[in-house]
Amino acid sequence: MNSRPELKLDWATHEAAKYAVENWHYSKTLPVGKLVKIGVWEGKRFIGVVIFAWGMNRNLGSPYGLTVGGACELVRVALTSHRVKVSRIISIALRFLKKQSPGLRIVVSFADPAANHHGGIYQAGNWIYSGKSSASFEWQVDGMRLNKRAYTGHNFGSPKLKVPVNAVKKQTPGKHRYLMPLDDEMRKQIEPLRKPYPKRVRSVDSDTTGSQPVEGGATPTRTL
Repeated sequence: MNSRPELKLDWATHEAAKYAVENWHYSKTLPVGKLVKIGVWEGKRFIGVVIFAWGMNRNLGSPYGLTVGGACELVRVALTSHRVKVSRIISIALRFLKKQSPGLRIVVSFADPAANHHGGIYQAGNWIYSGKSSASFEWQVDGMRLNKRAYTGHNFGSPKLKVPVNAVKKQTPGKHRYLMPLDDEMRKQIEPLRKPYPKRVRSVDSDTTGSQPVEGGATPTRTL
């Protein structure tokens, strides 16, 4: 008997994505700009979203000879408690993305060591690990991390916010960078960049969210 819950992915509304990120992702913030928001259900239960973004880093595709339209970033995997493996959810979301954007050739994602993430969900999906990005900084207020892009003017054209007077500037380590090619030619091109995966420090699903309540939200489930 197959006890695997029925998995459904479909386009998510802004409201559903915002709910999932604010409740089930450690950042508590929904990025602005051009987003592809894919909702996830187990049976009839809404369990979260997978979100891709364009243009947040206009040089994202440059190392691979691509312009903005050829590369995007996986910016949020916000899930409540669930039974299906995160790597399977992401794999299906990538198929949605590729069908919607046939010119897209690579997806880039980052795992933040400062949040105790090492990229286990990407390792389980055979993403190519290409090393760490450069060390940087962030602002914190009362221990809460602020969205750096919003205060540096790199938030997809949104107005630059003024840094709060009580914000503390903290140095941060580079983030683990993972690559997913969407065609055979791109895979051949970037495969030489592959480095050994960082060692797993927690479970594969530990990178999905900083908080996972037992029950998912039942109301923000309307799809587009």
